[in-house]
Amino acid sequence: MWPRCRIRVTGGFVLLTAWFAAASGWRPLATVLAAAAVHELGHLAVLRLLGGRAMGLYLSALGAVLEVDSARLSYGGELAAVLAGPGANLLCAAALAALEGEYHAFIGANMVLCVFNLLPIRPLDGGRALELLVSWLAGPGTGDFAAQWVGSACAVGLGAFLTWLMYRAGGNLWLIPPVVGLVRWALPGAVRVGGS
Repeated sequence: MWPRCRIRVTGGFVLLTAWFAAASGWRPLATVLAAAAVHELGHLAVLRLLGGRAMGLYLSALGAVLEVDSARLSYGGELAAVLAGPGANLLCAAALAALEGEYHAFIGANMVLCVFNLLPIRPLDGGRALELLVSWLAGPGTGDFAAQWVGSACAVGLGAFLTWLMYRAGGNLWLIPPVVGLVRWALPGAVRVGGS
């Protein structure tokens, strides 16, 4: 039996999904949400296997964050649980690519989620994985410092690139939430929601 966890949904998440559905249709929205579900189920499966516990799921305009009680997990166990989300997306995409059929959109959604979540920016999985790996090797203070500075540099660079891309694309409004989110998370001392 899966543990119960609290789900919090912000108004920003509701507005963004409604906007996406109005602009692109319900089918693309369902594809993206299904790929996100695969991602979170990957985290949950490995957490459960290793004795960790999901306490909540926070859905905002910037994505989903799984709140985790990882006190029972080693650095290696927590790292495995963090990487399980992108791993689940990658495995799903590979399995569907091996089948014959019209799964291109779902394969693409899974690959985009996998690659995006591996960026070394907290609270993304790549940022948390970097923090855990450096903490495991050099201590928690060094892990936090490395994740903060590498993540800030990547967030600023990616935010600048997306702003340039938005300008070149004639003001593509779909890039505003990632730019705002990246700038927010790049700020030193930004408030973090415990995630996976």
